[in-house]
Amino acid sequence: MTDPIAETATPDLLDEPRLVVDPGVAARFGAVAEPVLQAMGYRLVRIKVSGEAGCTVQIMAERPDGTMLIDDCEAVSKALSPVLDVADPIDRAYRLEISSPGIDRPLVRRSDFARYGGHLVKIEMAVPHQNRKRFRGLLDGVEGDAVRVLREGVAKDEEPLVLLPMHDISDARLVLTDELVAESMRRGKQAERDLKQSLGLAPPPPPHAKRSDPKKSNAPKPKLKPAKPAAKPKPTNTKAHRLAADRLRRGDTDLSEGD
Repeated sequence: MTDPIAETATPDLLDEPRLVVDPGVAARFGAVAEPVLQAMGYRLVRIKVSGEAGCTVQIMAERPDGTMLIDDCEAVSKALSPVLDVADPIDRAYRLEISSPGIDRPLVRRSDFARYGGHLVKIEMAVPHQNRKRFRGLLDGVEGDAVRVLREGVAKDEEPLVLLPMHDISDARLVLTDELVAESMRRGKQAERDLKQSLGLAPPPPPHAKRSDPKKSNAPKPKLKPAKPAAKPKPTNTKAHRLAADRLRRGDTDLSEGD
């Protein structure tokens, strides 16, 4: 049976290299895991090796659309475990953990920075930029080989927009916000529907149905200015009006008198 995820994965996204790679032991695990993940239609995001519970190897993976369900994690673990047992990238026992990147996920590819435009991000540079190594602000997409960030809390005489070279970024991560949580939930629900439909476990969408575009939800909505109150109507029962009406009833033609 063919893998529905691998069939629908975009080759360009699967082949897209990571800007931030894992060093040391994590790199050895990545060399083994990445080809397996790619063959299954997933992308490697990050590998963390820690001393928790003896030794834990956490492999973060995702679909090309940025989602990762529990079923996906189980499928990857089942396929990857025997391959790692044969490769033996570490000389001690370890516990393998397959997970999604999480809501406040690391950004490791160019497409990540483009996809999550409009969300809050914190970035650490390997090489100082403008005498700074840490930046925090709204992600404003990419421009050439740089990431656009609208910095928070800048002084009045400073330019909020900064262009950070991608090849100098050592770590970039989304900041957890209500908007980010809401978008993650939308992506997860859509991915679950797509998987059920591809496996024949749910009816296909009607021909007239339109899929929501998650990119449209990325950009922060502009704040609308309150509408100006309508002008009060001019009074129509003033003393001048009453005098003019009396003159009309008397048949006076000079209406300027008494105005």
